[in-house]
Amino acid sequence: KMNFLVIDGASDKICFFSYFNNNSYNKSYESSKNNFEKFSILLFDFLNQNNIKLNKLSHLFVNQGPGSFSGIRTSIAVAKGLSIVNKLNLYGFSTHDLKSTNYMDIIFLYKKGHLTKKLIKPLYLS
Repeated sequence: KMNFLVIDGASDKICFFSYFNNNSYNKSYESSKNNFEKFSILLFDFLNQNNIKLNKLSHLFVNQGPGSFSGIRTSIAVAKGLSIVNKLNLYGFSTHDLKSTNYMDIIFLYKKGHLTKKLIKPLYLS
């Protein structure tokens, strides 16, 4: 299986999920102004605590909404930056694509070709 990272800030929680070296890791935080301001720090803490190496990941998946404006903007900006710097394949998925936020389902969606590649279009709730 491939090593990947999911960044999801679209809902009422900020969620990070990674499948790395045949293990899955996840962490969630409250969606708050304070946490959006330190979003990158939270993400790097998650990666470091679980010994997840960005240069060993092949794919990065980000929730493009619909959902929270601040969460989606922050998630997409961080994901785009990480994908450029680390040469990761970046894909966007929709909140509606996941049933009960089971992030392993993203691999199924990826293999079926149901994810947006590169051009991530945010979908904000009005």
